[in-house]
Amino acid sequence: MDGIFETLKALENNPKAMDDFIKKYEPFILKSASKTCKRYITKSDDEWSIALFAFHKAIQNYKDDKGSFFTFSERIIHNALVDYFRKQGKFHQEIQVEILPETKEVSTVKVDIKDEIDSINPVLKSYNISFMDLTEVSPKAKKTKEACSKVVVYLLDHPLLFNHMQEEKQLPIKIIQKNLKLPRKLLERHRKYIIAVVEILKGDYPYLSEYLKDLKGGSK
Repeated sequence: MDGIFETLKALENNPKAMDDFIKKYEPFILKSASKTCKRYITKSDDEWSIALFAFHKAIQNYKDDKGSFFTFSERIIHNALVDYFRKQGKFHQEIQVEILPETKEVSTVKVDIKDEIDSINPVLKSYNISFMDLTEVSPKAKKTKEACSKVVVYLLDHPLLFNHMQEEKQLPIKIIQKNLKLPRKLLERHRKYIIAVVEILKGDYPYLSEYLKDLKGGSK
């Protein structure tokens, strides 16, 4: 990014400007942390504090010869989280645990995700759902994730049913239950998650969709 080095240098003796800069890129920090952890990370998670500190460290240590600032800072965040997991003994098979070398390029992550969140929020609000609800209602167990994935794919593959959901502002639980043979309790418990995921995947939200790409498997 042109002039980014000068911008970062100007933050060194200006705490307020530093705070404003970091706040502006909070969506980027959350996305980078989520990418390493393979799950949604929010400000209530310990990983957020680690990622935030790492981003601040990246600002302090960035030099022009290190390439893209956002590639550099994403690598610093990744390595900090990996180090944290090692110290905490929190390795999980799904987490990529190798340290990214200084010379390895990582795709630059744009901060357009904030715009997408701002855009999807009114859509979710019409269902009485907020984007932040997703962290609380996301399925944790593998079997539950697979069941929710089936529902998402089913709705994506049946436009009329999706349109009905949009018009009625509710998940067509009876139809889904009948056709997919899934427990009503499961559908009711994860209603908000399913609706939000379908709306994101069906809409123009490429960055948010990246989090959910594994759920697209069966859709046409």
